Amino acid sequence: MQHCVKCSLLFIIPIIQVSLQQRIIGGQEVEPYSIKYQVSLQYNNQHYCGGTLIHPQWVVSAAHCWKPNYLIKVVLSEHDLFKKEGVEQVINVARTLVYYLYNYRTFDNDIMLLKLEQPADLNANVEPVQLPSENTPPFYGGMMCAVSGWGVTQVYSYYLSSVLRAVDVQIIPNCQYYYYSRITDNMVCAGSPLGGKDSCQGDSGGPLVCNGYFEGIVSWGIGCANPYFPGVYTKVRNYIRWINWIIDTNSD
Repeated sequence: MQHCVKCSLLFIIPIIQVSLQQRIIGGQEVEPYSIKYQVSLQYNNQHYCGGTLIHPQWVVSAAHCWKPNYLIKVVLSEHDLFKKEGVEQVINVARTLVYYLYNYRTFDNDIMLLKLEQPADLNANVEPVQLPSENTPPFYGGMMCAVSGWGVTQVYSYYLSSVLRAVDVQIIPNCQYYYYSRITDNMVCAGSPLGGKDSCQGDSGGPLVCNGYFEGIVSWGIGCANPYFPGVYTKVRNYIRWINWIIDTNSD
């Protein structure tokens, strides 16, 4: 993870030549279709960012993963990027809505909603994640969460994982200690105090889930799996009202 948009160069280079600007390190392949809310955002049939299904017709990703909606395909029930497994759902995007206060320099408010042209078929492989609410207990320093994606599996690698992988990471409190004034109240840090576990290139926009709730979006950081620079995630619970408002006002 470098302090920059983590997938910008993916728009212009092949899937197996990922720029060192996005990010699963230290994790393992998941049971196929077990992370039912995981989405692959694809451009020219190539994965470039992750996303999270929150509603049959809505996906959340990072604002820095934005592209014109007509160029994006949302793929659900995906496991191996390089195989047609016969259960994938490939859906066009009708609208992309970036949070109005997104700052592309600091990555504050790094969140985007995508409306699908048609609702996903919810089945044994596809199911929306649970959003936190006002009554959801707060997450805390030391809490273990899971982050998933098709990102590279080794630091400085140029190769995406062909299969969906996940790793458990720990919420890191006092993140300002690592990043000084770069961290806002809209961000949360997660990683390993010893390093070696992190999201990495190709994981941008993907989900961080804690106790079954969608709490974070892979956003930015410095390097991958570095104990001194944990991954930085957009704090989803800060945007629940905005998410609900967007869905309610774009229900046509």
